[in-house]
Amino acid sequence: MRPLVVVPTYNEIATLERVVSGALAADARLHVLVVDDGSPDGTGDLAEKLALAGDGRVAVLHRRAKSGLGSAYKRGFEWGMARGYDVLCEMDADLSHNPADLARLLAALESADLAIGSRYVRGGGVVDWPLHRRLLSRMGNRYVRLITGMPLRDATAGFRAYRVPVVEEVNLDSLRAEGYAFQLEMALRTWRLGFAITEVPITFVERTEGASKISRAIVVEALWRAALWGLRGPRRAAPTHPRSICSQ
Repeated sequence: MRPLVVVPTYNEIATLERVVSGALAADARLHVLVVDDGSPDGTGDLAEKLALAGDGRVAVLHRRAKSGLGSAYKRGFEWGMARGYDVLCEMDADLSHNPADLARLLAALESADLAIGSRYVRGGGVVDWPLHRRLLSRMGNRYVRLITGMPLRDATAGFRAYRVPVVEEVNLDSLRAEGYAFQLEMALRTWRLGFAITEVPITFVERTEGASKISRAIVVEALWRAALWGLRGPRRAAPTHPRSICSQ
């Protein structure tokens, strides 16, 4: 297994070093790609310093301006596939996701094609979120299950590990969503294609540094796109995909 974790950044200078060092410590096979959207706080410069000290396990992609979470992950995934990585992970740069949990996501790929770090399965949870955020997240995930038929407890989660055949078949060029809707679109296509998905319990911790990137526009996009996908697509998964790890 050659895993790469893609970490999009915009003004994450306070936490990036701990995120990168934690990811490298989680599994000796892991490499890190920081995709920085022209952070004015110097995050991109810090990422370059970490790459120089990273013994070849850290790389940086610089983009001129903030261009959205979805496009950052697509660019990072394309970079990783072009260099022969066979597992592509997603992780936030603000320490909401514990880098040590990457080891459990990778282990889960022994029996799955997509492993999702889930807040809403047994053993998972959220720390330090206000009530309105908890309600928005839980109700949003229930809405997604209802409208699409996808049986995931945490379809909006941004802590994941994909086997590359999944990403290849999903076809990144055909994706249209940005923000958290990107996570929904990727999960829905993976499920509809018949790949095996598992949810791994994690504890999500509200960030203590920097500012959240979530906005009303991001929430609205996720809601209307989920409704559109639910109306346009099947409400059940395809039979087990022939390339699924579970069928081999």
